[in-house]
Amino acid sequence: MSSVNDLRASATGLGPWPGGDPAEANRIIRGELGHPHLPFLPELPDRGVGSDAVGRSASLLVDLAIDVQPHGWRLVDRPGKDAQRARSALATDINILADVAGAEEVSAGELKVQMLGPLSLAASLHLHNGERALLDYGARRDIAESLAAGVADHLRRVSAAVPGAGIVVQVDEPDIASVMAGTIPTASGYRTLRSIPGEEVTAAWRLLIDALKAAGVVETVLSVPEVEAPIERILAAGADGVSVPLRALTTRQWEHLAAAVEDGKRVWAGALPTYDSQAPLPRASDVVESIWKPWRQLGLPASALSGLRVTPSTGLAGFKPSAAKDVLTKLTHVADGLDQLAQG
Repeated sequence: MSSVNDLRASATGLGPWPGGDPAEANRIIRGELGHPHLPFLPELPDRGVGSDAVGRSASLLVDLAIDVQPHGWRLVDRPGKDAQRARSALATDINILADVAGAEEVSAGELKVQMLGPLSLAASLHLHNGERALLDYGARRDIAESLAAGVADHLRRVSAAVPGAGIVVQVDEPDIASVMAGTIPTASGYRTLRSIPGEEVTAAWRLLIDALKAAGVVETVLSVPEVEAPIERILAAGADGVSVPLRALTTRQWEHLAAAVEDGKRVWAGALPTYDSQAPLPRASDVVESIWKPWRQLGLPASALSGLRVTPSTGLAGFKPSAAKDVLTKLTHVADGLDQLAQG
């Protein structure tokens, strides 16, 4: 990975994108996020079953079949039509990405893809009895191993679509606080599932991160909510950085981020509030200040701002396409403001 010294602050999105037209989505994203920013392969959940985060990530599993039941995605004996829809949608997206990128005069140097991490995937997939796979140690282990086994083929196809681009992977763990706190409900809703030990979480992440690195990924970050964000565990698992919204980070979490920056890790700052798709976007200068103030208080040098990536605080699937485009434009302005501070 590049050292922070030769980086510029950059912008990217978290993945989910509005609408159902992957060609239009790719053109907008790649048009807004040229160098030094990070374009991404969009997820279009509006298309329905198979284009949701769970179906999309579960379609990467090796030797584990999935299908949709009334309560959600379930592990089954043989893959059904829903699994085929998920694989087909992903293949279509990669083919369209190749067409859009191939028509560009100058292609971006990197591309990001997203996938659910092993713990949130286990929390979202169900066993034959309707219970969450997270309940069963063997199922958790199988999902982690199967996902790690499936990423290489996926990344080969993505790399072929954007020849020469470095592939960055964002591993999403939206349920990690509940997984580790033991607050995810059972199928009946009367009880909660037992908390998963931190050592098992770190081991599952390390398995996936090692597989991603072996597949040639240039950067891997884990994306988590700010509540109880296990920043130290993420870095202990070998991730290159952490992606986290800034809205409610505690002083302790900021200190963990500062230690990560000093250790040469990347911070992806969810600094642009997008919780309300109807609310006007803040001024870029105000977003820059929301990062710079705690940064300065922690004693971090302005020059280290050049290693930051800025993201929205949420995915953008709930926005109109024009508004989602405005979010990306605003993020590039924020990155420019951080660069100006970094250069003094």
